Amino acid sequence: MLASTELALLRRIAHEQAACRAPSLVAAVVRDGEIVWSGGRGRVGGETPTTDTQYRLGSITKTLVATAVMRLRDEGLLDLNDPLEKHVPGTPFGAATVAQLLSHTSGLTSESPGLWWERTPGADWDALVGSLAEGATKHRPGARFHYSNVGYGVLGELLARHRGKGWLSVLDEEVLGPLGMTRTTPHPVGAHAEGFAVHPFADVLLPEPSPDAGAMAPAGQLWSTAQDLGRWTAFLGGETGGVLAPETVAEMRTMITVDDTDVWTTGFGLGLMLVRHQGRRFAGHTGSMPGFLAVTLVDPAAQTGALVLANSTSGVGITQLCLDLITMTDELEPRLPEEWLPSPADPELLALTGLWHWGPTPYHLRIQGDGLLLLAPVEGAGRSSRFRATGKDTYVGLDAYYAGETLEVGRNADGVATHLDLATFVFTRTPYDPAAPVPGGVEDWR
Repeated sequence: MLASTELALLRRIAHEQAACRAPSLVAAVVRDGEIVWSGGRGRVGGETPTTDTQYRLGSITKTLVATAVMRLRDEGLLDLNDPLEKHVPGTPFGAATVAQLLSHTSGLTSESPGLWWERTPGADWDALVGSLAEGATKHRPGARFHYSNVGYGVLGELLARHRGKGWLSVLDEEVLGPLGMTRTTPHPVGAHAEGFAVHPFADVLLPEPSPDAGAMAPAGQLWSTAQDLGRWTAFLGGETGGVLAPETVAEMRTMITVDDTDVWTTGFGLGLMLVRHQGRRFAGHTGSMPGFLAVTLVDPAAQTGALVLANSTSGVGITQLCLDLITMTDELEPRLPEEWLPSPADPELLALTGLWHWGPTPYHLRIQGDGLLLLAPVEGAGRSSRFRATGKDTYVGLDAYYAGETLEVGRNADGVATHLDLATFVFTRTPYDPAAPVPGGVEDWR
């Protein structure tokens, strides 16, 4: 990156570390799947932290667990609409679905009963589920967003039962190992930061404990480095390395529920936190454990992301810092548009392009890259979607209003396309063409 960009990014994290009194902080920017800048401030063992210094990830752990669950779905071993009872029988909250557990809409209690789980050694699954015998469900499943650490303890057990091994072994073998994330571990190994609370009225530190959370560990146990988290940021942006199909990660990034405790800027997909900022959409997650804060966010459209790790219980604005690093990078070093080059088009597709009408409203049908079709109003906002071929003259909607809906091309005896049937709506070459099968019939214009 340009020296001026690197200085601006370093100054931003330096200001955050100093102003928010973080014992140490490390950050990185990811572009096109690679770390293009990193920086550290403060001290770990008397030295500036590096991209190989471990910090606790906290709830970013959940994104890894969710990825392993989605692998089960893609293998046909479960359906997201399956009730938990089908896979982990005998719990008092078995009516909640896998999708609801992933998206924090299961209604399960936020924390495990008993002592504060993040600061005390955790028990095993039997003890956890036993503690949830009464009052575990706080809301009707599917009724609302309610963040649940317990839900991810449950998903860890689901993974263990399907794979016949602990959730950590599943992650090591199926996610961390294939992605080369060798410095992501359940406990610190090698160079690592100690977790601290910073006194609110004095510049003194209190060491925080970091016990094993037992059955609650899938909610936030893991430690990692900026180097490994940079690889994970790239994964969330679509550089999946074969661990999941890019389409599955895109599905995980799709908004399912909104966190209405703020001003509608944050939501959740399948295991991923979604953030809207300055007209852009970011996917990733934050993490918080006693003594540590973490965040990773990526804009999949721009393929720019960032991450921040700090060893402070609170006080560091990691999410805004992460967003600022992304915004500054894209503003100071904007991408050049890809060169336009002509590309061949299927003659049958080319014949479908041009002007169509939904009733009296004009639409354009265009060919996009990879043989996709875009149907959009000629003017103003409206129902616009992309479509992919699924067979002869049939297409499926990929996004927006018509996502998942079928578009069929109607032809006359000569094979000429006369109309488009899209989820019962008929599009014609001229407004309400009487020769097309418009539902309700067409009278003369008056």
